[in-house]
Amino acid sequence: MNTLEQFLNFRLLQNTDFEFSLISLISAIFVLIFTYGLVRLLTQKILPPFYRRRKTEIGSQYTINQLLKYFVYIIGFLWAIDSLGINLSVLWGAAAALVVGFGLGIQQTFNDLFSGLIILFEGKLRVGDSVTIDTEVGRIVRIGIRTSDIENRDNIVMVVPNSKLVVQSVPNWNHDYNRVRFMITVGVAYGTDPELVRKLLLQVAEEHSRIMKQPAPFVRFADFGDSSLLFELYFFSRYHIVASDTKSDLRFEITKIFDEHNIEIPFPQRVVYSKQI
Repeated sequence: MNTLEQFLNFRLLQNTDFEFSLISLISAIFVLIFTYGLVRLLTQKILPPFYRRRKTEIGSQYTINQLLKYFVYIIGFLWAIDSLGINLSVLWGAAAALVVGFGLGIQQTFNDLFSGLIILFEGKLRVGDSVTIDTEVGRIVRIGIRTSDIENRDNIVMVVPNSKLVVQSVPNWNHDYNRVRFMITVGVAYGTDPELVRKLLLQVAEEHSRIMKQPAPFVRFADFGDSSLLFELYFFSRYHIVASDTKSDLRFEITKIFDEHNIEIPFPQRVVYSKQI
């Protein structure tokens, strides 16, 4: 054996269960580099053209990429450990001992980890979906193995444990149909022509760029109020996160067009009588 071979086969550590040399260490590093390169090749070069041909949604692309990354990284990690000469049975035994040792202390962490896998496999929640968490409306920007990032309407990212997304009832505004129906209420004075009101409300809705043409917006004559005739304007939109801005735009335009047609938006009035002594 020449000097180079002796150097490469120099035993860094040696016992009955754990033994590796410098060449095995280089092999393990090569395996990890190869695994990283394979993941990047698959997710950035090979799969994108496939997604374009299949017209795969962004959320589905993210889910497939994440699952592929976890699978390849796990295989690569185990391969690297095997290259080092580490007995995997000893590793599994140590892992089992750690699980028993930590016990309930890491129960929630495991719950979040398995919940992350459930979310990715089921595909009920995907990156880009608009959801409601407690009272906050936000858009999913990342689904991790333990936590997910949800950006709310104030552009603040909320880090949410995955178990919360699995256990709780989470309204998904994008599920099945990428559209949501919204509604605003407006009252007009008694004596106003209801047909004219409906015409003007529909005109305002149809001219807004964030409101869908199909399904078309529509108006309901909701009720006879104490001081006004109540109408409800319904419209569909794919811009869920900025729905409040859309409603605000509509109210501005409704006020403007009502003024042009001399339609009064009344307010409650009370007459107070004072008995003079």
